[in-house]
Amino acid sequence: MAKLKVAVFVGSLRKASFNRKLAKAVEKLMPDDFEFDYVRIDHLPLYNQDFDEGYPAVCTQLKRQIESANALLFVTPEYNRSIPGVLKNAVDIASRPWGTNSFAGKPGATIGISIGATGTSMAQQHLRNVLMYLDVPLLGQPEVYVHFKEGLIDDEGNIGSEGTQKFLQGFADKYAAWVKQHQA
Repeated sequence: MAKLKVAVFVGSLRKASFNRKLAKAVEKLMPDDFEFDYVRIDHLPLYNQDFDEGYPAVCTQLKRQIESANALLFVTPEYNRSIPGVLKNAVDIASRPWGTNSFAGKPGATIGISIGATGTSMAQQHLRNVLMYLDVPLLGQPEVYVHFKEGLIDDEGNIGSEGTQKFLQGFADKYAAWVKQHQA
């Protein structure tokens, strides 16, 4: 049986990104028939509608990577109560030109981790608004707004808290079922 490929967007470019650690933690909790494909977004040019007449190769490659996936996972930090510009830029590129939205119909979810007490709730709400417009069916529950603390998740995605492990396993199970529901 072919694996279900998840295109994973990590909205933080930082080497020691908490959100990359969270993505790796969720990846380890997913069933064996899932494969995470991390989408690179740090090398993309800023979206310009002039691209619509002849998309740059790097932008076309991004669109093809998304189109080859069965599902989407957005792991975002919160910058000034919203999503990082680099993530929004990648979404804009992949959804254009008009009529060639690479996200359409692919089941997705948003999660995030931050040092702030409210996690990434505002960023995820903004991202959900954008993704709903782009015809991405989104998993509604559980919402994953993780408050980062030292030792919570290491660089390899190992989770240092039993409660967080259980909570993220619940998310991974629901997300896997959500994706499989949309494959039929």
